[in-house]
Amino acid sequence: MKKRNTLLMFALVALTVSLLTAPVAAAKDKKVEKPVYKFKTVLEVKRTPVKDQYHTGTCWCFATVAFLEAELLRLDRGEFDLSEMFVVRHTYPKKALNYVQMHGNAVHQQGGQAHDVIEQVREFGIVPEEVYSGMNIGEKRHNHGEMAAMLQGVTEAVLKRKGTRLTPRWLQAYEAILDSYLGKVPAEFNWQGRTCTPKTFASDVLGLPLDDYIELTSYDQHPFYRQCRLEIPDNWTYDRNYYNLPIDELESAVERALTDGYSVVWDGDVSEKDFSTRETGYALVPEKDWEDKTTAEREKKPTAPIEEKEITQAMRSKTLGDFSTTDDHLMHIVGLAQDQTGARFFLIKNSGGTDRKYDGYVYMSRPYFRLKTTALMVNKNSLKPELRTKLGMKP
Repeated sequence: MKKRNTLLMFALVALTVSLLTAPVAAAKDKKVEKPVYKFKTVLEVKRTPVKDQYHTGTCWCFATVAFLEAELLRLDRGEFDLSEMFVVRHTYPKKALNYVQMHGNAVHQQGGQAHDVIEQVREFGIVPEEVYSGMNIGEKRHNHGEMAAMLQGVTEAVLKRKGTRLTPRWLQAYEAILDSYLGKVPAEFNWQGRTCTPKTFASDVLGLPLDDYIELTSYDQHPFYRQCRLEIPDNWTYDRNYYNLPIDELESAVERALTDGYSVVWDGDVSEKDFSTRETGYALVPEKDWEDKTTAEREKKPTAPIEEKEITQAMRSKTLGDFSTTDDHLMHIVGLAQDQTGARFFLIKNSGGTDRKYDGYVYMSRPYFRLKTTALMVNKNSLKPELRTKLGMKP
């Protein structure tokens, strides 16, 4: 009887321990989910699929061509896949001439601006991607590293010549390199049963209103509501046609454009730690200053919604002036979104392929846009009529 009571006592103790430890074990087995950003698209415009610039510095062309393709959709002209490399092929010789004629005191890199695309389309036309892919060396994706080095080598060799006049042969050699890597541009091609040249394709088939596309910026070192030169390296033509707006109006112009079905070309800084296309897929400006963060904090990216800085006009000019804002990348703004707290974001189409977070799209917070945008391209008809008048635009 005593033995039975002892066994019963042990059984009761074991049951009690089991009941007490069960919740702890269950908690260990159940993974605690970390809070994360959750985005909801509020508005999006028509656009073509994400492309991949891969190993090239031609984001300026991919973003602006994407903008033109979206314009064709908006105008009910149909869906087109246009050739970025046709534009790149015609831009390089102009850049090289400028570089050599300025004795090397200019930019001769792969970068550029949105207006470079418009100017080449206006002068040379454009072709579909299937007519000119720009991949003449058997690559499956664009890779301009070797080509860019060869082109730079030609211009540097020309500038280092001694005791001789400059001949036109160097430019012929330069263009031969372009043809070797990208392919010769077609004089004419067949499009849906008709013979086109690049210029007639642009004018008769596409019919884009190129004069309607303007660039905007927002820096207080220039008068507002006037055109100015944007002092960034990739403005290699020293273009002085950027309309300068206060940042509040610049932001409003983008939101109005998207609401009315227009897309926008974005140009700005993507070098910040809290800009990520692969790991997080969003761009933020944390309220806590970068300099105040501990080493451990600097290694982490925010996962849950955080407080962000309120960006002023003065902050924009300061960061451009001290080089903490740099001109790195162009992308295509195609919509508006918000996170689970209601904070506003811009939905942006990148040109790095779809093997990234959010299939190649980026969510850019309002503070990031306000601080890190250097320039935009918009259709001038997306601006408020009173703003167009204030900017001196013709109706």
